[in-house]
Amino acid sequence: MDRLWTIPNVVSLFRLCAVPGLVALAWVARETAFLWLLTVSLLSDALDGFLARVLDQPSDTGARLDSWADLSTWLALPICGWWLRPDALHAELPWLCAGLACYLLSVVVGWWKFRCLVAYHTWSGKTLSLLAAVAVLVFFAGGPSWVLRALMPLVVVSSVEEILITLALNRPLTNVPTVWHAWRLRLQCASAHGSYQPSLPATSRPGMPPAKDESHCNCPL
Repeated sequence: MDRLWTIPNVVSLFRLCAVPGLVALAWVARETAFLWLLTVSLLSDALDGFLARVLDQPSDTGARLDSWADLSTWLALPICGWWLRPDALHAELPWLCAGLACYLLSVVVGWWKFRCLVAYHTWSGKTLSLLAAVAVLVFFAGGPSWVLRALMPLVVVSSVEEILITLALNRPLTNVPTVWHAWRLRLQCASAHGSYQPSLPATSRPGMPPAKDESHCNCPL
């Protein structure tokens, strides 16, 4: 069973708890304090994964905490932007709405299929997180608003890839780098089981021969 109170998980919990602080600082227009807290929060997004690898503390719990912190932060930032830089954000609103819709669609598809928030941490998602962190810091520091618009193609690509991964997998795995890895897992399982039958129960059906013992199968699906 995964432990909750590991150093990487505490870092993710900090980022999750920082979201109400960001919203409150934006509401009272404390721009400098908001920017500092946002900077620390975004840096911690890279730190938790690094610590998990260095301390050998990776876990499904940590991956899901990281995804919840990501979701909360990126849903809160448009609200903060509306309060702190309404004119600049208004100019990018159609692009932001389109990107947010794609992002939320990937979340909804994952929740619909697996009843949980997926945490694939794809390579495209990690690239997006890095570029998005730079873009929002530039924006909230008073920079041009077009940096947000420039992110939208990658938001679409990353979201579509997560949807395809969800459709390929039979259970919610964590840390799936690309859709190619997901389909490779699916093909491996099809080879291991003879055919890909996600609805087949472990026990045999009436009138059918006993089910094959798969307790030692390496297939993650």
